[in-house]
Amino acid sequence: MRTETPPTVRLADYRPSDHLIDRVELDVRLDPRDTRVTATLALRPNPAGRPDAPVVLDGDDLTLLGLALDGEVLAPEAYRADAASLTLPSCPQRPFTLRIETRLDPTANTKLMGLYRSSGVYCTQCEADGFRRITYFLDRPDVLSVYTTRIEADRETAPVLLGNGNPVEAGDIPGTGRHYTVWHDPLPKPAYLFALVGGRLDRVAKRFTTIEGRDIEIAIYVEPGKAERAAYALDAVERSMIWDEQTFGRAYDLDVFNVVAVSDFNMGAMENKGLNIFNDKYVLASPETATDADYAAIEAIIAHEYFHNWSGNRVTCRDWFQLCLKEGLTVFRDQEFSSDMRSRAVHRIGEVRTLRARQFPEDAGPLAHPVRPKHYAEINNFYTATVYEKGAEIVRMLRTLIGETAFRAGMDRYFADNDGRAATVEDFLRAFEAVTGRDLSRFAEWYERPGTPRVAVSGRYDAATRTYRLDFRQARPGAGADAPPLVIPVSLGLVGADGPLDQAVSDRVKDGVFVLEAAEDSLTFTNVAAEPVPSLFRGFSAPVRVEASLDDAARLTLLRHDSDSFNRWEAAQRVATGLITAQVRGDMMEMTGADRFVAALDTFLDAEALRDPAFAAQVLALPSEGDIADEIGQEIDPDAIFAARRALRRRLGAGLCDRLLTLREALAEPAGTLFSPDAASAGRRALRNAALDLIAVADPATGAELAQAQAAAAPNMTDRLAALSTLALLPGEARETGLAAFAERYADEPLVLDKWFAIQATIPEDGTVERIRRLQRHPAFAMTNPNRVRSLVGSFSLANPTQFNRLDGAGYDLVAETVLALDGTNPQVAARLMTAFGSWRRLEGRRRSLAETALRRIAATPGLSRDVTDIGTRSLAG
Repeated sequence: MRTETPPTVRLADYRPSDHLIDRVELDVRLDPRDTRVTATLALRPNPAGRPDAPVVLDGDDLTLLGLALDGEVLAPEAYRADAASLTLPSCPQRPFTLRIETRLDPTANTKLMGLYRSSGVYCTQCEADGFRRITYFLDRPDVLSVYTTRIEADRETAPVLLGNGNPVEAGDIPGTGRHYTVWHDPLPKPAYLFALVGGRLDRVAKRFTTIEGRDIEIAIYVEPGKAERAAYALDAVERSMIWDEQTFGRAYDLDVFNVVAVSDFNMGAMENKGLNIFNDKYVLASPETATDADYAAIEAIIAHEYFHNWSGNRVTCRDWFQLCLKEGLTVFRDQEFSSDMRSRAVHRIGEVRTLRARQFPEDAGPLAHPVRPKHYAEINNFYTATVYEKGAEIVRMLRTLIGETAFRAGMDRYFADNDGRAATVEDFLRAFEAVTGRDLSRFAEWYERPGTPRVAVSGRYDAATRTYRLDFRQARPGAGADAPPLVIPVSLGLVGADGPLDQAVSDRVKDGVFVLEAAEDSLTFTNVAAEPVPSLFRGFSAPVRVEASLDDAARLTLLRHDSDSFNRWEAAQRVATGLITAQVRGDMMEMTGADRFVAALDTFLDAEALRDPAFAAQVLALPSEGDIADEIGQEIDPDAIFAARRALRRRLGAGLCDRLLTLREALAEPAGTLFSPDAASAGRRALRNAALDLIAVADPATGAELAQAQAAAAPNMTDRLAALSTLALLPGEARETGLAAFAERYADEPLVLDKWFAIQATIPEDGTVERIRRLQRHPAFAMTNPNRVRSLVGSFSLANPTQFNRLDGAGYDLVAETVLALDGTNPQVAARLMTAFGSWRRLEGRRRSLAETALRRIAATPGLSRDVTDIGTRSLAG
């Protein structure tokens, strides 16, 4: 075997398709091993394409059974066909039809792309290029077609048959035990949005009337016996529909909206038109099996996929380089939805935590790329934090720059101008230019360059003139000297010893926002009575690294008095980061500074803990080991970071112990309280469990006792899992007993067992690698299930830095072996596991060498997929 060398696809080489497909009629006869697909395609030359061009249709691992043009069977010499393409060198220069018959084996499709089976259910995944695994096609997002799909299957094994659009016909096939349904989607869509499902499924449903008066049915399909666990997801669909109508004026456009949950899925979910297919972890929930985080994720991802109906489906992307146009925009929309459903301040902190944990390291490593890439070798590897999370931040900055009213008008214009089209980033920005009259060409630079900008800020107070001057300097790592400066919105204010200094004004600050457009700039506040503390980038108004000349005393002033909740949290994070990094660099943790921090948190909890427990829990959560590594930047020693962070956690736990114990009592839910996943209830549980974590690290004996009691009495999965997570960090019999009892209790609950695997994968001890190898032999572990692989090996590589980066290389070897074992069956999951090596060049020398050896071992293996080859090549070249 030989390793595939992925061809490079370049944005600069884009040209329209030479042909278009107006209508697609599919006849899919489902069979576990011998599925037959007949596709009738209505083609015509594209006026924007090349005249006399051949028809070249994409394929992937297909067996061609028959081919006819305008009803006439084509002779073998009239076309060329193999597993990867179908070419007609000569074809009519007029509209014509092609009838293509192919054969598939859904059971053997372990890649989980195209048509496959999951626990006996037929389902599809076609984004980005899976439709070509069903039939030969122009499998590109700028070819939009109207689909009619007939699905046939054995009635006993697949009583439910679902497709895109609206159901138009159904019936039995006499004497065969088979039946069929016909679905018609009246709205043109690209092939990546095609979907079908067939299987034995339970259903929950409700009716909904849109603002346009359309009466629709919302339905969710799940594995038999699990319908009760779909109630929250069903409610989230309805709330998403209402919110999108109220916030963006977008109403649903079909007669039905279906969601199907399957257990084997490479992604979180997929927005196929009218038939969203979900990883079941983002649909199924009950108090006994799902945590508060699970409920929040279900709400957000249900909303995300529904919102794609307009930002992705009605308006799709012209090519995969424009992926941020649907994903970044829709992430922004789902973030706004979740903020309205929950605490906006707490949700914003969570968004930034995710961005810093995933996207900032990506921007600093060999896999860095612009939000709109210039080229790619494997598009599946560009479903990244940069496209999603940074893409959302760009949309948020645009709203900050032009204001909420103009932003809504621009969104309306974008949808109106591009409905039914495949659009580009330029089309998106053009809509906002049209409604504001602004030139956004410089703002567009955010889409074109990789790297996280740095903004240095210094302040100077003049008591005589009662003025305060702020100086700004922006820089972008890796950008050349001639690179233009970015347009950066800086939301800001001034804070004094007793609170916000609202009387201070600057003629360069409008609605609390200063726009930094030059490499260096400054602004001056007048009427400043005393030296202030600047509150910079409120609400994280731009995805930048801020270098501000503030000491801990100034930051603690922000924690106490800033009117911006995000910056109060950020102040505590920066103080903690300074204390931890100082110790990592060899300084003993400065006693006075640490004590001052503990005292400040004690005062903070006194004021905020019971008023806003969710926010208090965020403030108590120290920066992660990844955050600290990102702050240090180079020559990273994960063991030193772990030790320093644990030392500060112990100081906090010891210094706040009495208050934390009191809080746990005050926040305990009375016996018999019904579980609710609402934000207020979840916030109380979050703070109570944050207190348990700090108590346990400071006093392991007390922590173990409290955790065991909580695990035994917990009325919900949130508290039970939190207790088990605490026990998992405390070596000894209690841990192993707790883990065994949990596994026995939830032996028949796959999604809960995923949590059990993940907890063990993240134990920061030398025995964890061997523990994982044992767990890979556990009867419940399956390399064919992406959720199970991600929970065990993915959690290890991404959330256990000391053991993944072991000095003997055993952590790297474990992940490398898993990548190679998976590559032949599911290269997409294998490639995503491999991204854990993304920061290898920033490690200290010995670990850097071991990580490089593991990467080169993978890269040198014959027969690698394009997915893994691409990640390996970029990781080693960066």
